[in-house]
Amino acid sequence: MKSINNKGKAFCISSELPITNLGGGISRQILSHDDQIMMVKVMFEKDAVGYQHNHPHRQVSYVASGEFEVTIDDVKKVLKKGDAFYAAPHLNHGVLCTQSGTLIDIFNPTRLDFLE
Repeated sequence: MKSINNKGKAFCISSELPITNLGGGISRQILSHDDQIMMVKVMFEKDAVGYQHNHPHRQVSYVASGEFEVTIDDVKKVLKKGDAFYAAPHLNHGVLCTQSGTLIDIFNPTRLDFLE
């Protein structure tokens, strides 16, 4: 597992942290984490798709900008700046970005797969 230099730091300066291009119009920046919690900024171009998936982590996502069609357990809602959603462990969820935007994702526990 590669070391992320912001683990446990009190202050995380976005301009100093790496951004990973995930392809398909999506990029990710790990803002902060420890062993129990992780905050991640995910940037989407218009029409980018965060495909349906599930994981054992609790996830809360805040719409920092843009507009997203969010599907959780086959229920769809359009969320805009200032809205949020919660995906319980093992619950299928995904997003379609309808206007370029950014999600701030919080995971508990930390997504170790993001650190690989």
